[in-house]
Amino acid sequence: MVSLLIVSHSAQLAAGVREFATQVSGGKVQIVDAGGTDDGSLGTSIDRIKAGLQQASSPDGTLVLADIGGAVLSVEMAIEELQLAHVHISDAPLVEGAYLAALEASVESTLEETAVAALQGREMIKVHH
Repeated sequence: MVSLLIVSHSAQLAAGVREFATQVSGGKVQIVDAGGTDDGSLGTSIDRIKAGLQQASSPDGTLVLADIGGAVLSVEMAIEELQLAHVHISDAPLVEGAYLAALEASVESTLEETAVAALQGREMIKVHH
């Protein structure tokens, strides 16, 4: 089954999105968070991200959802350092993408299908006028 890694500049935000996505998946999907810096401040930590990638590692692949650009750069460096295969960084919005990815992964979809589902978070309409 595809796993998810949630990366944010805020440890609390990453943990909250992980909690939300875990509940959405019914606990079926392994979802790991890697937020904040080693000293607990806002930012990203390549070491935390590497640990998260290793913890989330799945033979079916790992989809990474990140909050903003700096987090993506840190994820790219971590993937390169670990020389990981079967890891995809999503360009989906963090919360909506995690929600849809968790649903998709929970029905044992492929990494590619889970990544496509996450991107549909861009199209979610929240307010109907």
